[in-house]
Amino acid sequence: MPSFDIVSETDLQEVDNAVNQVTKEIGTRYDFKNSKCRVERKEAQLTLHADDDYKREQVIEILKEKLFRRKVDLRVLEFGTVEPASGGTVRQVVTVRQGIDAELGKKIVKLIKDAKLKVQAAIQGTELRVTGKKRDDLQEVIALLKAEASIEQPLQYTNFRE
Repeated sequence: MPSFDIVSETDLQEVDNAVNQVTKEIGTRYDFKNSKCRVERKEAQLTLHADDDYKREQVIEILKEKLFRRKVDLRVLEFGTVEPASGGTVRQVVTVRQGIDAELGKKIVKLIKDAKLKVQAAIQGTELRVTGKKRDDLQEVIALLKAEASIEQPLQYTNFRE
């Protein structure tokens, strides 16, 4: 039976390259001269440090620009709350989402079932497996999910098997 997997993966190497570019730009821009602005990356979390909210917003704009140029979908970024840090600075944690969480998985399965297609969708950890008797049914599922605007995370369709 034909099947494919629905996943949501982000290339963390591209995120790392974008963070390095942001660091380089902060070091060369005149409006960041003598500031304590920086971006740190640990696994799938970015921590933005800035002197004030205005500079934090500027760092976010630079980060978004660099990620967009490296073809990283901006919908993977999940911005945390802004916290005051030492020395009168501010800090914000930005999470890079990896995988499909349970809530989004249930939502996708419900969308597929509501479409009355002759396929089965099963949640397998952080990905979904869709199986059906015909390849055309699976392609309809992909078209349905690409057209759906309420999914706030980029999806990739991998492991297509006959």
